[in-house]
Amino acid sequence: MDLKDIAQIEKATRFGRRDLFRLGFSLLFIIVIMLVTQSQVGDMTDSLMLVAAAVIGAYMAINIGANDVANNVAPAVGSRALTLAGAIVIAAIFEASGALIAGGDVVSTIKKGIIDPTLIGDKDTFIWIMMAALLAGALWLNIATALGAPVSTTHSIVGAVLGAGIAASGWEVANWTQMGMIAASWVISPVMGGVIAAAFLYFIKRTITYQPDMNLAARRIVPILVSLMAWVFSSYLVIKGLKHVWKIQFP
Repeated sequence: MDLKDIAQIEKATRFGRRDLFRLGFSLLFIIVIMLVTQSQVGDMTDSLMLVAAAVIGAYMAINIGANDVANNVAPAVGSRALTLAGAIVIAAIFEASGALIAGGDVVSTIKKGIIDPTLIGDKDTFIWIMMAALLAGALWLNIATALGAPVSTTHSIVGAVLGAGIAASGWEVANWTQMGMIAASWVISPVMGGVIAAAFLYFIKRTITYQPDMNLAARRIVPILVSLMAWVFSSYLVIKGLKHVWKIQFP
């Protein structure tokens, strides 16, 4: 056995330990979520179902972090604007904040916009549909992550809810108008994102990159861009997002 073989064995062992640590941490997270949920639901009706939903939700959250969040932070980490650890911390804080503050409309669409709950036979069937959709979406994200494929959590869960609903109650349960709007947004969003990104890149090159004093130009333009971003996001929170947390009355 030469030094090259020894180095390969050490590398394989190192990666094996890392994978084992990740698996152990993921299992620990799921167990903690299960125990916390169990302590909260107590003797409530369908408590076992609530615990099972929390466990599947924890599994889904892990896969969202491994795939969907990675898509979001990859540009910042790749450009070295943030370290990987810093990006993960920021993503964890703001993903959770966004879901709590501004996720109400999306939750409503997933809950009753894709399939019509009134066309489903009973409450238990609807619960099983949502459980199946959550598990299917999580499994698909897990497979895609293992293959290194950046896929969308939205696509996964929307397709899972639609498929589970049709399997349980037939084609008429689907809200095809809403599905058409969602599918259209999947096509329009990348195009609009590309156009806006190209416009910003053109603006930055004309106002900063190609200026004689790039540092001076950046100190003048970057605060304007940051202020614009903060204004757009704050306006969205006030008009749309915070209504699920705090009712704001406009004159």
